[in-house]
Amino acid sequence: MKKPLKLGISPCPNDTYIFDAWVRGMLGPDAPAVDCRLEDVSTLNDLAFAHELDVVKVSFYAYGRLRDTYELINAGGALGRGCGPLLIAKNTGIAAEQLHSMRIAVPGRWTTANLLFSLYAPAAQNKVYMSFDEIMPAVAAGDVDAGVIIHEGRFTYRNLGLSLIEDLGSWWVKETGHPIPLGAIIAKKELGPEAIARVEAAIRASIHHAHANPAAPRAFMKQHATEMDEKVMDSHVALYVNDYSLDFGPDGMAAIEHLLGMAQTKGLFS
Repeated sequence: MKKPLKLGISPCPNDTYIFDAWVRGMLGPDAPAVDCRLEDVSTLNDLAFAHELDVVKVSFYAYGRLRDTYELINAGGALGRGCGPLLIAKNTGIAAEQLHSMRIAVPGRWTTANLLFSLYAPAAQNKVYMSFDEIMPAVAAGDVDAGVIIHEGRFTYRNLGLSLIEDLGSWWVKETGHPIPLGAIIAKKELGPEAIARVEAAIRASIHHAHANPAAPRAFMKQHATEMDEKVMDSHVALYVNDYSLDFGPDGMAAIEHLLGMAQTKGLFS
């Protein structure tokens, strides 16, 4: 009997919604068995760099450095419009040219949030890397001047009295016309084409199972988003689980190539 694949996903509702049926063994014998680990996206990026996981959710920025050893899976990723990271602060009216002198919290070196912010404000180098869930409290407390927030933060930052400076996803769409690639599911190339195809099929089947049985993933989602309001959790899934989650399509693949090409041109992989 083959060992279960080592799977790494985030505890965010879009991932737990997508992967619930597969992780719980609801898909039948064609789906590979998995041993699932849940970590924040920056930790998942590091685990992928260490080659510790067979199938893993990573930032597209990290994927740009992993293409030699990991294959992009055309299912389960996060890509869309109106769903990108937000640059927030306590004060309104901060212009991009002011950011170079400010302390900016970002959720990890190799996150797509950091890549987008680097493209938006290349002169801003005074970055403070911290876990995504620490950024809004740090901005509210004045420990940093501004922060780049991801995940459910886009629904809750106003609760802390914070203001939007720039929606980096909307900025990207205006600049390029492409949807914004945020998170990718990747699999070790050494698994081989047949196993990788089974992984992709399992992810797609898991999404279809969740869509057909929307109450089924609820327990798994709530288990790992224990402090999240259910309405926020549902809004999160509605925003990040979309048609691109089932198949990037030509539009999505063009967006991915554009983002990684721009990062390469600007020397952001060095």
